[in-house]
Amino acid sequence: MKRTSEESQSRLPDNSALKQQQLPAYRLQLTATGVLSGFFATGVFCLGVGIILILSAKSIKEIEIKYTKICGNCAKLREDATNFDKECTCSIPFYLSETMQGNVYMYYKLYGFYQNLYRYILSRSNSQLMGTDLKDVGTCAPFSRSHDGTPIAPCGAIANSIFNDTIILSYNLNSSIPIEVPMLRSGITWWTDKYVKFQNPRSKNLSIAFAGTTKPPSWAKPVYELDQEDPENNGFLNDDFIVWMRAAAFPTFKKLYRRLNRIQYFTEGLPAGNYSFNITYNFPVTRFRGEKSVVLSTLTWSGGSNLFLGLAYTVTGAVTWLAFFSMMAIHLMLKDRKMFFTQQ
Repeated sequence: MKRTSEESQSRLPDNSALKQQQLPAYRLQLTATGVLSGFFATGVFCLGVGIILILSAKSIKEIEIKYTKICGNCAKLREDATNFDKECTCSIPFYLSETMQGNVYMYYKLYGFYQNLYRYILSRSNSQLMGTDLKDVGTCAPFSRSHDGTPIAPCGAIANSIFNDTIILSYNLNSSIPIEVPMLRSGITWWTDKYVKFQNPRSKNLSIAFAGTTKPPSWAKPVYELDQEDPENNGFLNDDFIVWMRAAAFPTFKKLYRRLNRIQYFTEGLPAGNYSFNITYNFPVTRFRGEKSVVLSTLTWSGGSNLFLGLAYTVTGAVTWLAFFSMMAIHLMLKDRKMFFTQQ
């Protein structure tokens, strides 16, 4: 009996304030004044932030030009897959009425392209993209191997369907002399993508590193020859490739293509005047009833031309204020009724 009593006592929790649940506690007692003040302050904050975000988004200068129908001959040519080796170009002149001050960014925009399909997203090899195993193509169906069994690099449906139009912006200086607007193709990716998720094989010669693999069927050249001007922008570290590999959540999306190099005539941005887009049309969209466009845009501290966040804050603030006035009316009504019964 004595041993049993000792064993039962040994299983008792320690005699501490924490284990005996004797810590000091605070019970929050909300008053009507406190609750109403909280709702009022939250409404003011949300409305203020929403208005600031909307004004910031409205200050962005943006121009979008859809070119699927303008380049109709090229679009029709690309409907036939046998014409993949035939080059087709078109020029789209336009007038920029206002100067686009500061940094200017060029995007390509796709309509009706579903990058968010489950099987499409899974069709990639992360170990291959990190340069650890170029022949790991087990998750890349149906673009894992060529007809002769050679592993594809980069493999998968996302890589095979890369956006491959070439877009060059020209500025008509003095309305007669066209000059190419200097654009940078680097610095357009997320830092984590460039330095964490994508890596080339550890070799100074990429053509040797990718030996034993073949290019995707829809590509015109292998991954180690994507950029002939900058050797560092080749392989899995090519900026255009990395941008495309980040799948979009909606069927209508735009992705960063180039950014303005602010030199010569463009130190202050894009001056007003006559411009033209010279496009080498490669990416087919008419087969799935899609469309393509090119977008020139400036940015502010809050990002691009998107009103969603500002409207979300504004609506939240308006609903909070509506709740504040409703609760205040009910509180005053009940307070008057209580005073009436007290006087009785």
